[in-house]
Amino acid sequence: MEYFSKISFPGLGIDEFKINNVAFHLGSFTVMWYGIIICLGIICAFLYFSYRAGQNEIKFDDVIDYTLITVPASILGARLYFIIFYGGVESFIDVIAIWNGGLAIYGGIIAGVISLILISRHKKQSFFKLVDCVIPGVMLGQLIGRWGNFCNGEAFGGIIDEGSPLYFLRMGLQNHITASKFGTTDMVLVHPTFLYESLWNLIGFVLINIFFKKKKYHGEVLLWYLAWYGLGRFFIEQLRTDSLYVGNTDIRVSAVVGIACFIVALPMIIAFRVIIDKLQKHGQLPEGVTVGIPFVLGIKRDDMFRTKDIDVNVDFNTEEFEKHEIESEEATMKNIKSSKELFEEEPVADETEEKFQITVIKKEGPAEQTEKETETPTETDEKDKTETAAKEAEKPEGE
Repeated sequence: MEYFSKISFPGLGIDEFKINNVAFHLGSFTVMWYGIIICLGIICAFLYFSYRAGQNEIKFDDVIDYTLITVPASILGARLYFIIFYGGVESFIDVIAIWNGGLAIYGGIIAGVISLILISRHKKQSFFKLVDCVIPGVMLGQLIGRWGNFCNGEAFGGIIDEGSPLYFLRMGLQNHITASKFGTTDMVLVHPTFLYESLWNLIGFVLINIFFKKKKYHGEVLLWYLAWYGLGRFFIEQLRTDSLYVGNTDIRVSAVVGIACFIVALPMIIAFRVIIDKLQKHGQLPEGVTVGIPFVLGIKRDDMFRTKDIDVNVDFNTEEFEKHEIESEEATMKNIKSSKELFEEEPVADETEEKFQITVIKKEGPAEQTEKETETPTETDEKDKTETAAKEAEKPEGE
């Protein structure tokens, strides 16, 4: 349905203006601003995922595979979550009419996580390493996607009091939704809860990226997201007028889920960091090695160096490093040896050494080759010759 919303932000000096929820028409096909902005958020999330994946040795082909399956699954999950807790559908068209809004982020996250688990198991890749690359992109997509709610003139809060610390962010709004909520066709000043959540996610996105390289285990970024977003969503949800409730109760589903995420995630962040420090202190985990949450919990800890949940500084290949280091050492030793040989003097022969001379006489013809060995005369040889000459002289001449 096409409609206009009158909007203003008096506290920010922005006067009243109109916005149409329809961006343009292509024949009988209507393109909504909500759909365009949601698509923009998905594209930005994909680009961020590609960037982080490249830093963590995840192939771009794998990024494409994950995206092509996870994005449709997340949209489906977000829509089903909304329908389950909101209802109000009378036909199949109502079920698939996401262009009119009606996507619940928690349903999208649940479906997306399930998809990542199944695909990563099929590809035999670390889920926790992967999800740390994906989840900041999800937060980026969320902070952009909330502006789709702005174009629809929805996801706003109740009437804002003048004494509220958030009064300077008050939003003037008038459309058919405010008419049904507040029973008036006049412009009302409300909490711009879409803006609160977008700003909260922006701060979280910046902080996560600042501390990304400080994480101590794969899966910690996911816990940061759950704690940060859950806490903010719990308080923001209290201000909204379009919350999903549990049955006929006054329990806001998103508020309960949000605070539960915070309560569970925060202690896990602290406890897992303490465990990592103790493992490193006792030599059970080398410095610079990044492990996944299953390892921290003691699952398959004996197979540490066989699991894909482990990195050394994420993109650091120790095997290659050691190989190059050994080759470098060998080359250095070879150069040192060559330098020594270059400047080393040849040893002078000892004059007292006995000299041997071998003479080989080769005769032509049938005669056998003879080989004579002559040695430098020694004192013993001279003595033998002298004794032989003396005996010859003593013989009688007639003999």
